[in-house]
Amino acid sequence: MSSNHNHPYHLVDYSPWPLTGAIGVMTLVTGLIKWFHNFNINLLMIGYLITLLTMYQWWRDICREGTFQGKHTLLVSNGLRWGMILFIISEIFFFISFFWAFFHSSLSPNIEIGSMWPPMMITAFNPFQIPLLNTIILISSGITVTWAHHALMQNNFTQTTQSLFFTVILGIYFTILQAYEYYEAPFTISDSIYGSTFFMATGFHGLHVMIGTIFLLICLIRQINNHFSMSHHFGFEAAAWYWHFVDVVWLFLYVSIYWWGN
Repeated sequence: MSSNHNHPYHLVDYSPWPLTGAIGVMTLVTGLIKWFHNFNINLLMIGYLITLLTMYQWWRDICREGTFQGKHTLLVSNGLRWGMILFIISEIFFFISFFWAFFHSSLSPNIEIGSMWPPMMITAFNPFQIPLLNTIILISSGITVTWAHHALMQNNFTQTTQSLFFTVILGIYFTILQAYEYYEAPFTISDSIYGSTFFMATGFHGLHVMIGTIFLLICLIRQINNHFSMSHHFGFEAAAWYWHFVDVVWLFLYVSIYWWGN
């Protein structure tokens, strides 16, 4: 497709990645079902491999378009910003459904679970142990990613790299602690509505932390390769917005599920 045009819009070239991405996700979900029923993870691993390769090559192409080919004009960047804002709004409503289920069940617990919350025979987590530490970690990561943004706006690339590195490390640390918390959990996802709402809400948040950590890691790699400038860094801004969203959701999770729900 020719790059000579008389408008500021980005008409994307033909790309195989939406197709390979769809195949990868279909293989992933099919492999997940096979794992559940047959305890065989071969198809699941193939799905992961196709999805990860698609992610890498699709992101590579977008980085080339925005950084080297100049296709992300001001108008295109504005459209990307609105796209990211609407995506985060959709994610907010996704988590609202989990909070709705939690409060619906906890404010008026059924007689089947002992008319009490947490239900009978459920030993909840102490909110002042690992959950509080994870809260401090995520708040600290929000500070470091803001530090990275301010450093980038001032063309201080050394501090941008350092603070992004700290943010990625904190995200990994959070994930490790949550995995340890799950390993030590005295209840499971099948233990009444408490287990279901707890693991669905905190589990999906943990997934979002992992996605956000990968997002920030890509930004760190791009920063090391001098892809960003003080006036052209929407990829980093999108990652920072997403990370702040993850922070705020965790604060609501901590206050409602770990502290109030305990």
